[in-house]
Amino acid sequence: MLRIEYPSSDAHTKGASSSERLLRPTKERGIHQYSSEREVWSSFLAHDDQAWERHTVVNWLKACADDCGQEFERVIQDIEGNANRGSGLWAHSWLYTKESIKGQKRLRSWPQVLAPDSPGIDSSLRNSSHAKSLVTQLDPDAITRQNRDLQSQDSNFERTTWMACWNMLRRGQNWQFIKAWCLERVENWRAITMRGDPRQHASMDGNFLPYLNHSADWQSRALWRKSCALAARSGLLDKYEAAVYGALSGYLPSVQRVCGNWNDYLFAHYNSYLLRSFDQYVATYFADRLPCGLQARGGLFEFSVTGGCRTQSGNQLIEKMRRLKSLAHESKDPMKQLQGSLVGKTFGSFVRKYGVQLLHEQKHQAKLSQYPSDITRARPQDSKKPLIRTDDYQVIRMITHIILIFLDLEPSWLDNAQSKAAGIFVEAYVDFLGKAGKQQLLPLYASRLSPTGAIRSLSRQLPRILEFGERRTVMQLMKQHSIDVPGVLNEQLWMIMKEIESKTDDGTSNPRYPTLRIIEARGDKQRVGVRNIRESFMGNVVTDDQHDLINGFEWYLLLDGYWEKTLATGAVLYKHFLSKNSLLGIDTARRLTTAELPDSKGLAAARELSQRVSFSTLSRRKTHAILGREVDICDSLDGEEGMLGNQSKASSRTRASQRGGDKSRTRYRPEAEQYLFQQSNSFLNLEQLVQVLDAFEGWQAAIVNKPR
Repeated sequence: MLRIEYPSSDAHTKGASSSERLLRPTKERGIHQYSSEREVWSSFLAHDDQAWERHTVVNWLKACADDCGQEFERVIQDIEGNANRGSGLWAHSWLYTKESIKGQKRLRSWPQVLAPDSPGIDSSLRNSSHAKSLVTQLDPDAITRQNRDLQSQDSNFERTTWMACWNMLRRGQNWQFIKAWCLERVENWRAITMRGDPRQHASMDGNFLPYLNHSADWQSRALWRKSCALAARSGLLDKYEAAVYGALSGYLPSVQRVCGNWNDYLFAHYNSYLLRSFDQYVATYFADRLPCGLQARGGLFEFSVTGGCRTQSGNQLIEKMRRLKSLAHESKDPMKQLQGSLVGKTFGSFVRKYGVQLLHEQKHQAKLSQYPSDITRARPQDSKKPLIRTDDYQVIRMITHIILIFLDLEPSWLDNAQSKAAGIFVEAYVDFLGKAGKQQLLPLYASRLSPTGAIRSLSRQLPRILEFGERRTVMQLMKQHSIDVPGVLNEQLWMIMKEIESKTDDGTSNPRYPTLRIIEARGDKQRVGVRNIRESFMGNVVTDDQHDLINGFEWYLLLDGYWEKTLATGAVLYKHFLSKNSLLGIDTARRLTTAELPDSKGLAAARELSQRVSFSTLSRRKTHAILGREVDICDSLDGEEGMLGNQSKASSRTRASQRGGDKSRTRYRPEAEQYLFQQSNSFLNLEQLVQVLDAFEGWQAAIVNKPR
């Protein structure tokens, strides 16, 4: 479909084998009065864009039936089983009816062929149930010509044979395959009846196969197609035999009767429209070469192959199919909705509709970060049961890649709302890649989003990446794809803290720092004396959200420069953990005894943060990009007095180096260290506070001789 809509892009496609895709015939060869039907068919596809589109869809539906359906050999085995005879008896055609006819000839000593008007034949030559008269001859037209029946076993054989022929046509098997299959079963005449389709003689590369007679008179084929349509229309044939002739001639009603699914129904219409437009093309440009019987008005062949229905556009046909009760269930399948949007050329509307639906399901399952307001305000059209769920990864994967292909071919094909909805699918696919462990693909797909969307998408994935080397690789890929790395790191921490706030019991957060009870409460009889430190008052439980915050902050170790921003973010994390130590108010905490006090909710996380991302580690990792060498600022400066001097002189030289990384390295200066130390006061003080509390807990554990 893309090659049809963007033929210029297809001309520059590299690496695609011509044997793997359908090539459109060229317009270079002219048509003259001696041209064969194969050349007329090629000219028809070359000059009519709509015909080429329908031809492409029909061939694609045939390929889908062959690739996605049951293997043809298995289908034939099932059909043979339904024929009530072994596979070795296929070559005997109407075996049971033939035996009945021979029996009548032996009884009558009749040397001639039996005729329907032979004396007493109606009463003596009956089927096994004596309900219907049997045919007296065994030619293929005997059933319709004599208006008689076959033995029930032969009727099943006839029906299943035509069912096999229909399956071969529906799966796009070429005439050589059909001929070999029929020849094996001594049913050559069936292959001959299916030989006139001009599409059967073209290979995938546009060249015609050698077994087609170059000098074949295609006038007879125009009459042959109309005769097939007349046979399918007669109502005297089995539905599968009528479907075979309908598929060859484009007679729509007979094919519709055997349609079992969405693809069959779409195939029936597009095949009919294609052959009808070919007949119109021939009648318009080569009317003088048509048989007289086809040109006469009011004659036997004056009927519509579409059953009186007008030809519909792709979008109209898809909407009609969605309203059919027989397709009601299948029409809700996401893949059929996607297929319909491509055939009907409404993919942009499809993205808008189901992108909004996907977003609302994501919001229903979890609290998400902010999305564009016009998208979040839109309501899904059907909220009973979403067609595309957040765990439909294969559907999301396919939609995402189709979106990216369309954007590459025509960046402006989506309007503003559709573009934002398309971003929802890309973000959902990025989330799937993160869950699947495909971390190195995350920046590539996130780069196709808007800058805000890339930050939002990646910020939810980074806490899942724990291995240091993988983090470094992802960081380099984000820089390579021009993604705002500091923005991603800041966003991930903000999102996690916001999610933690939403999980409080009452839905609100306590802005005050809660009471921290370090000393054991005095007993009722205890008035004076020394009170002990509470055992394990810091706790040892770190929640998953707190682990995510610490993992997210570790990413700052890989970010060159950004000294002040990194330490400010770390200070915010310490304050967050300390404020989550307990959700009890001061008055409530005073009324509880030591045993009744709850476990810490943040001190254990603060201690782990101080151990995994200590100030010493941060200093050694970041000073190389700022000062030109690795320095532990606390160890390099002698005392606090020396740290306070010359800070104003160093500030202007250091600010640029904090943000510039390796490109802005400065020569090492002691005053620069002093300025960096000044900027780290808040982070360092909070880290030291946590270390002091940890020392208190360790001291109490040593007193009671308990392992920590």
